[in-house]
Amino acid sequence: MNILLVDGTIVGSKTGAVLEQVQAYIEEYGPSLKLELLSLSDYDHEFVDGRPLEAYNEDMQALASRFEQADGYIIASPIFQGSIPGVLKNTFDLLHPRTMRYKPVSIVANGGTYQHHLVIENQLKPILDYFRCLVTPNYVYTHTSHFGEGNEIIEDDVLNRLRELARVFVQYAEMSQKLSKETIDNP
Repeated sequence: MNILLVDGTIVGSKTGAVLEQVQAYIEEYGPSLKLELLSLSDYDHEFVDGRPLEAYNEDMQALASRFEQADGYIIASPIFQGSIPGVLKNTFDLLHPRTMRYKPVSIVANGGTYQHHLVIENQLKPILDYFRCLVTPNYVYTHTSHFGEGNEIIEDDVLNRLRELARVFVQYAEMSQKLSKETIDNP
């Protein structure tokens, strides 16, 4: 299985640091999974406005292709101004509604205030529900205070929650392989 670890921002490094830790834990629990990091900062983004995919630049087409080819996702997002970054929402807007259907997804996020964890519940989960993803129930939100110099995670509780997220994600990935991707309806 090909799992995409999505760094959902084009600025900062804490989100990437969280993804690296999750990657290490997933490698422990699911060594057969092929993990690929996708950093949105590596792409030349265009605003998604409803054009057919082939009307966008090569980077946008490659981005959509990487999502389509993946069998599961770890979505990592900083929280800016009480919301996910526009570049991450723009990426979701690019994808066909069936791209992520019945594929496992775990969420990690980070922000500067403790209250912003609600962005996961109020923004990310509804988007992923629209795609009909298999969203694991245990997302992890990190706060600026959970990081030391060099952006290493210094909070044991956060490390334990990330380990548990990885364990559950691997089980969801295994379960998803047995789930038929065929649909009865056409949406």
